[in-house]
Amino acid sequence: MRFIHTADWHLGRLFHGVHLTDDQAHVLEQLVRLAAEEKADALIVAGDVYDRAVPPPEAVSLLDEVVSKLVLDHHVPVVIIAGNHDGPDRLAFGSRILAERGLHVLGTPTATPAPIRFTDRHGVVEVFSAPFADPATYRACLARDDLHDHDTALSAWLTVARAARNPLARSVLVGHAFVRGGAESESERPLSVGGAGAVDVARLAGFAYVALGHLHRPQALCEDGSIAYSGSLLKYSFSEEDHPKSVSVVEIDGRGRAKVERVALTPRRDLRTLEGHLAELLVGRTATGPVSGSREDYFRIRLLDTGTLLDPMGKLRAVYPNVLALERPEVEGLAAPGASGAARDRRKLGDLELFEAFAREVGGAELGAEERALLTEVLTRLDRDERESAATEDSDAP
Repeated sequence: MRFIHTADWHLGRLFHGVHLTDDQAHVLEQLVRLAAEEKADALIVAGDVYDRAVPPPEAVSLLDEVVSKLVLDHHVPVVIIAGNHDGPDRLAFGSRILAERGLHVLGTPTATPAPIRFTDRHGVVEVFSAPFADPATYRACLARDDLHDHDTALSAWLTVARAARNPLARSVLVGHAFVRGGAESESERPLSVGGAGAVDVARLAGFAYVALGHLHRPQALCEDGSIAYSGSLLKYSFSEEDHPKSVSVVEIDGRGRAKVERVALTPRRDLRTLEGHLAELLVGRTATGPVSGSREDYFRIRLLDTGTLLDPMGKLRAVYPNVLALERPEVEGLAAPGASGAARDRRKLGDLELFEAFAREVGGAELGAEERALLTEVLTRLDRDERESAATEDSDAP
């Protein structure tokens, strides 16, 4: 069986106030063409199809266009699971009807995992899908009260899935999770607070290939490459400007061995950082030499000037039209008068860390394991509710 593994499209993404829909359409056109050229038996999207629970109309239209070309024009079946950015119920609307045409969408895990079956000349390949869900969802799904973090929750579900496998078939797992050992990027939203979202890679053993989503850097988590993240569709933070973006073409032979080839995608505009003095940059030079590549790329500019500058952004955009961020490290690095190091550092703390600091300073004691677990679950639920509420308000805005 030969299929394409991709993930983290984040359709509808805003990046420094810029809608990336046209950029996403540009690389998705390449992906559709690749699926047709490779004569893929399937295309697998391992979560975060959308960037938010209630996606903007243009994002929905783009997904409709892409899957229609794949399924109807090129007859390539598509498997999509929900990620932590997706609204699982909205994403999976009409899934039973769509499955009859070859579009398989799974929003939430089920207590009785039913694989999607494909057949090649060697026999049957079963694809099991583990959409993103928080531990509370898994507890309700599996009727178990002892699942308090993502590791134990996914492990319990996988035990049920393995029991449902056909022993004569090869099996593939599609999942959306943060697996320990994976390299993170700035553009990923934590699955939970306090590290409770991490899953042990050993939980994923026993499948011919594990197609993962969530981490935006393409990477394998085992020596033979059979447990891997495909990475995101585009670079979604300047921390990723040196990351190659690709999709994975996976071929599983008759013995269940996976061969993986990463195929690069060419963005409409790249993400780059330029550093230098304003006068240098305006004539196409940086602190280290001439500016190379397209000036239509998305830029982060780091100005080394220390004095007052008049409208630096306007001047820079006359030369580099798509400057998205402007930094002045020589100025911003100066400490504010009277600001303590502790006050500055506290801005970088997450919600759980702030609660722990509060408990130490006010209560004089550390949070216990049970208190920490309960607080982690509450904060995760509040974060999810806040995101869904904000997305609904955005969709209702005139």
